[in-house]
Amino acid sequence: MTEGMQGAYAAADLGASSGRVIVGRLSEGRMVLTDINRFDNGPIEHSDGIHWDATRLFSEVQRGFNRAIEETEGALKSVGIDTWGVDYGRLDGDGELLEQPFHYRDSRTDSAVEAYFKVMPSQKLYELTGLQVQQFNTVFQLVGASGDPLWNDTETILFTPDLFSYWLTGRKVAEVTIASTSGLLDPTTRSWSLEVVQTLEEDFSIPAGRILPELVEPGTVVADSTPGVLDKEVKVVAVGGHDTASAVVAVPASTPNFAFISSGTWSLVGMELDHPVLTEGSRQANLTNELGADGTVRYLQNIMGMWVFNECRRVWKEQGREKTLPELDAAAEVLPALQYVVDINDPRLFPVCDMPTRLRQIAAETGQNLPDDQGVITRCIMDSLALAYRRAIRQEEMLAGRKVEVLHIVGGGCKNKLLCQLAAEATGLPVVAGPTEGTALGNLLIQARACGDIVGGLDALREVSRNSVETINYQPGTLPIPAARWDEAEKTIQERHQ
Repeated sequence: MTEGMQGAYAAADLGASSGRVIVGRLSEGRMVLTDINRFDNGPIEHSDGIHWDATRLFSEVQRGFNRAIEETEGALKSVGIDTWGVDYGRLDGDGELLEQPFHYRDSRTDSAVEAYFKVMPSQKLYELTGLQVQQFNTVFQLVGASGDPLWNDTETILFTPDLFSYWLTGRKVAEVTIASTSGLLDPTTRSWSLEVVQTLEEDFSIPAGRILPELVEPGTVVADSTPGVLDKEVKVVAVGGHDTASAVVAVPASTPNFAFISSGTWSLVGMELDHPVLTEGSRQANLTNELGADGTVRYLQNIMGMWVFNECRRVWKEQGREKTLPELDAAAEVLPALQYVVDINDPRLFPVCDMPTRLRQIAAETGQNLPDDQGVITRCIMDSLALAYRRAIRQEEMLAGRKVEVLHIVGGGCKNKLLCQLAAEATGLPVVAGPTEGTALGNLLIQARACGDIVGGLDALREVSRNSVETINYQPGTLPIPAARWDEAEKTIQERHQ
């Protein structure tokens, strides 16, 4: 081990389109990150729907962890895994995977929300779980799988990071932050909701009480890795298994009155609280209460994020009209602000589609003739995202009774300078952008504390984060966008809903 180094750890951070394994070395109060393995991710088509290739993904995680062991000359202390939420694998009595896990964009949930709310009203489900209604939530995935004969052979379901942890250790657990994306967890008691479990059993013949595993908190050492699975036995730590939970740990905040945006395929816009908000107003605003590290609650809204932009780029590439990110950003930056806006959370933007055409159709519903121009469409997406950030933060401030002083943006989206500046203009808040690898950093910080190399609560972890990263500051009022223009744009969105 390098002189002065307290510890080395490896984080596997898997997103919907890519994954990475990153080594973190803690030395003199700083975490230094090194990329070890990067790989693509995406859906695979089977005859029964859209799945993930969990077996291949795990082999990439294994490869990355073994490279980390080699890179640190055997000094690696622990590993931890975070992923997207909601999806799960089904294991039989021998611990074998019954099928590749379904993808959250699979259509089997199309009628599941309506079916569930026929037996338990949405108000009741929100009181019990505090979760934003989205058709891919695990509870609705289970309803969509009602009648599947594989339930007779299923002993346990494991969320994606917990499935990989099981393959490393042989121990089956559900880490609470990833479990809190399911719609099956009580955010007040941080335990499974017995009423939701009972509803699934009685009305949909899902053996929920039998298949849900033991819950553990972030920072729990699940076990040492099984001999032979990796090139060296290391501790396997349950980190913030939901990638946003790990990202929020790494927010380099120095005040509790911050809001965050974890910006990637999705934009998770929220604040950190010490208790859930389960009011009717919160439900109507479609805000969610997901659990965080150290007993916290991530009170947030899922916003469509860079998915819409990335889908546009995919379509343009297929059409032979591909432009680089710098070219698209440059074209968008010089255009007038808020000339075209759409509701970026419109459910019609959720599936794979001809996204530029879909955006133009939605814009036309409010009398906006959005041109088929890549720069204009890019600007429309960025303005619409900033408008959604504004709306979400204002709602959260009102419903949580907390005034936000600063907005932190972490994740890959923080590299988009136009979007960061627009976020400052829309919200009226100073924006701190960075770290880009916030999720991996939070994952590593939780591991370091679990190994005894960092002592203290979230403040101690965030002090290490501040020492470890470079950030960029954006101030509101930099762009000549009158506040009234944001109000007018908001009215345009409201017109469609009316």
